Amino acid sequence: MSRKHFLTGNILTNAGWMRGRVSFGDHIESVQGRSAEPADNQAPYIVPGFIDLHVHGGAGVDVMSGGEALRELARHCARSGTTSFLATTLTATDTLLRRTLRELGAVCRETVADGAVPLGIHLEGPYISPHRLGAQPDAARPADLDEIDQYRGLAPIRVLTLAPEVAANRDAIGALVQRGIRVQVGHSVGTYDETVVALDCGAKSFTHLFNAMSGMSHRDNGVVGAALAHARYAEVIADLIHVEAGALRVALRAIPRLYVVTDATAAAGMPDGQYTLGGQRVCKADGAVRLEDGTLAGSALTMDQALRNLVGIGMDLADAARRLSTYPAEYVGLRDRGRIKKGAWADLVVLDRKLNVTAVIGQGVELWAH
Repeated sequence: MSRKHFLTGNILTNAGWMRGRVSFGDHIESVQGRSAEPADNQAPYIVPGFIDLHVHGGAGVDVMSGGEALRELARHCARSGTTSFLATTLTATDTLLRRTLRELGAVCRETVADGAVPLGIHLEGPYISPHRLGAQPDAARPADLDEIDQYRGLAPIRVLTLAPEVAANRDAIGALVQRGIRVQVGHSVGTYDETVVALDCGAKSFTHLFNAMSGMSHRDNGVVGAALAHARYAEVIADLIHVEAGALRVALRAIPRLYVVTDATAAAGMPDGQYTLGGQRVCKADGAVRLEDGTLAGSALTMDQALRNLVGIGMDLADAARRLSTYPAEYVGLRDRGRIKKGAWADLVVLDRKLNVTAVIGQGVELWAH
C-alpha cells in the first residue's frame, strides 16, 4: 500500500477554495497555493474527510453484531470518503447492549487497517418513545444514569438520542451533558414546548430530522417545528428518500449547521435483497431499505452519494462538503478533523470533476484509491 505525502488540486480550506498543494504526514504539514475558483480549471477537488455521526452498518454487516462487524464497517466507510464515524447502536435489551458495547469499545481503541476511525458510539435508544420506534426494536425504556455510566465504561458514548417527553429522559439531559455526551432529540412524539425545554437543558441536535418525530404545523407543533425554530445543529439523511428535496431546502435555510448522516445499514454497498438490522429482517429495493411492513429502516446511503445529492439539488460544493465534514466535527468538538489546515489530521478525499471519489487519505495513510 502506497503512502502519499502531498496532493495537488482545488483544496477546500476554511477560507474557501485554493489551487495548490497540501503536504502531510499523519497530520497536515502545510497548505500552499493561491485563491482560485474550481470552475476556472479542471484539477481535482480535495475536501476534508467525511465524518458520519450516524451509521449502523454497510457491506453486509451490522454494528449490533459486534467487533468484527465494526472492523468491516470501518473499511466500507473509507471506500466512500468517510474517514471517521460513530458506530450507531439500536434499542435493545440491557444484556444485548452490554455485550455489543463491550466488543465495539475494544475496536474503538485499536487501529483498523485500511479503515475509517471509529470515534466512539452513537447510542440511538433505548431511551426513545415507544410510540415513534420507526425501525427500532420494541425495547424502549426511560433513561437510567447508572445504566448509562455502565455503558460508558464499556465504550466511549459520544452521542445519545432520547425522547424528551419522557420525564426521566428530560431530567437526565443535564447530567449527560456534564459527562461530555452530546444529547439529541429523536424518535419522539414530544411537543414544541417539551422540545424547547430539552434544548434549554442542554440538548444540541436532532436525530434524522423529520423522520420518526412529531412534525410541524401552525397548530399542535412538534419536534420538527422546534428544530426549525431553534436548532443550530441537526442531522439529516440526504438520500432524498427519507427527506424530499423541498423539505431539505427548508431545513438548510432554517438550521445553520445542518449536517449529513447516512443512517446506513448492512444493505449499503450491497445489491438488492434481504439483510438484518439489529436482528430484524429488512429488504433493500429501489435504493431504500424497509421492514416487511414497508417502514423505512435506515438507508443504503453512502457519504459520497449524499454529497452528489446535495450538489444535485443546487447546493454549492463547498457548502455541501462542509456539511459532511466541518459541521459534524464542530458538533462533537473535534477541532483536528473536518478541515484542511496545518496541524489537523490528514483526513482527505480526492474527487474528480463528476464528484466521484478517486482517493481517500485517513490520518496520512491511503485508505482507498480508484
